[in-house]
Amino acid sequence: MSVDRTLPLIVATPLFGAALLVGAGRRLPRSAAEVLGCLFAAGTAALTLYASAGTPSSTARPLEWLGGWRPHGGAGVGIVLVGDRIGLGLATLVSLLVVAALAYAWRYFDEPPRRHAGSFPALVLLFQAGMCGFALAGDLFNAFVFFELMGVVAYALTGYRVEEARAVQGALVFGVVNSLGAYTTLLGIGLLYARTGELGLAQIGSALDAHPGGPDALVVAAFVLVAAGLLVKAAAVPFHFWLADAHAVAPTPVCMLMSGVMVELGVYGIARAYWTVFAGPGGIPAPDAHRALLALGVLTAVLGAVMCGLQRHLKRLLAYSTVAHTGLFLIGLAVLTPEGLGGVALYVLAHAGVKAALFACVGILLDRFGSVDEPELHGKGRQLPWVGVLFGTGGLALAGLPPFGTALGKAVTEEAVGGWATALFVVVSAVTGGAVLRAGARVFLGLGPVPGSGAAASPPAAADAETTGKAEEPETRGGRLSRAPVSMLAVPTALLAGSLAVGLVPGLRTGIGRAADAFTDHAGYLAAVLHGRATEPAATPPPHWTTAGVLWGLVATALAVGGALLAVRRPLGAEPARWTTPLRRLHSGHMGDYVAWFLAGVTLLGVLVV
Repeated sequence: MSVDRTLPLIVATPLFGAALLVGAGRRLPRSAAEVLGCLFAAGTAALTLYASAGTPSSTARPLEWLGGWRPHGGAGVGIVLVGDRIGLGLATLVSLLVVAALAYAWRYFDEPPRRHAGSFPALVLLFQAGMCGFALAGDLFNAFVFFELMGVVAYALTGYRVEEARAVQGALVFGVVNSLGAYTTLLGIGLLYARTGELGLAQIGSALDAHPGGPDALVVAAFVLVAAGLLVKAAAVPFHFWLADAHAVAPTPVCMLMSGVMVELGVYGIARAYWTVFAGPGGIPAPDAHRALLALGVLTAVLGAVMCGLQRHLKRLLAYSTVAHTGLFLIGLAVLTPEGLGGVALYVLAHAGVKAALFACVGILLDRFGSVDEPELHGKGRQLPWVGVLFGTGGLALAGLPPFGTALGKAVTEEAVGGWATALFVVVSAVTGGAVLRAGARVFLGLGPVPGSGAAASPPAAADAETTGKAEEPETRGGRLSRAPVSMLAVPTALLAGSLAVGLVPGLRTGIGRAADAFTDHAGYLAAVLHGRATEPAATPPPHWTTAGVLWGLVATALAVGGALLAVRRPLGAEPARWTTPLRRLHSGHMGDYVAWFLAGVTLLGVLVV
């Protein structure tokens, strides 16, 4: 089977699996439903691996026009799937993480409602189909459709434990904020259609290129609206408020997928839309796009790192670290060069494994002790030594310890941005990695003062919307686990090993570098999709380790370890420090506030672009 013919199957296989589980789930025992879910997810992963391996070169762009509806004279109404290496690589990452999440939940995840054994794996497969479809979509409207399929399923998965009020609240915040993002994206697509009469990415880009001289107000508005919707899913500041609320209540396997790949798909969507539609002479000038992405990236990285360091709820801590690293991804993307994109691609690939592994470790703590509260878990993690090793390793990898892929991706991105970016990348990765190491030192080593019945054990003030993570319901059937199952330990071990491999396998980073060259070739993409002509982009040096990159990674790791050791010596007081009060009030938990910040974010993005 050719790679072209494989592309529709990558989307159709999980959709068929979900339909089968929904239709037959009432008659299937739970074990059979879980087996089917894993088989369909693994089958999709095998298809993505086959397509990636079967693509003749890193610069090739296999594509399939569904139903044979090919464009005529440069215009078309058909749906096209484009399998370039970046898109296929992201679909592969999605599929492998879905397999990991389903394997993590195997047999031990909380019992589904009676006669609904297939509901959870079916939702996860739908989630996989939406994410893979978005990674491969070659037209803007169907990318939006896949994006919203992913979003709607994510709402349901966030509120999966519907009997809990907090789960419903978190899902509602997620749904409302992301729906606003969807409306802005759809409005932006409508403006582009009004201007060009096309919905295909290549067709819109070609139509805009036919009118050089820079964009008018309509094209600028379209870019702002489309980018705003994608930035919501990427959890960039000030569109990020839904993320921590959703992660705090979502089941652990869902958190692994949301922080591991869903958020990164928003960053990918911005890159795809810019380089295929807006990078030409009639699109958004590079200095304007650079300014907008850089400003939002810096704001996101700094605020996410600060909020990460303030958390005691372990899921929220990891969620804010995702926000911080999203900021670093946006800074790398803002360079608008193949070198920057290649570094970000490596960073995303390795970060996905590390972050999913850390969430898996937190899930084991939740199911063993019924809490994700850092002070309440003080010293209890000594009963789970291997989980402690994995958690500490994940913290070091998040800080940028060579030779993990996170360190390589960070180093390459730092070099691409240049100048002051090195200091920002070092500080942000040190703060987020240090927060994880601080929590690990308290939970698994018992370091620091023992929380007593006084201030250290008290929750924050009632006005603070942040939850502590105490008295959480375990996600495993039969209540708390007496020991961690082998499957729940094997998954984070494999994920961290994969992140390490990203930094060690030379062929992988070379392939990503060549794929980044092709991804940023605006004219080459248009020629391949519209006219079937393969072009060779200008080659750039592939991502590689440098002495400076290794040294800065070691510096960030040392700062993270030192910061963690200093932090555990201080008792956790009842009231947060005064300087944090404005930030905590900013994250109020009130829907109206989040809607207001969403509108402010759209306005800010418009000002930055103009």
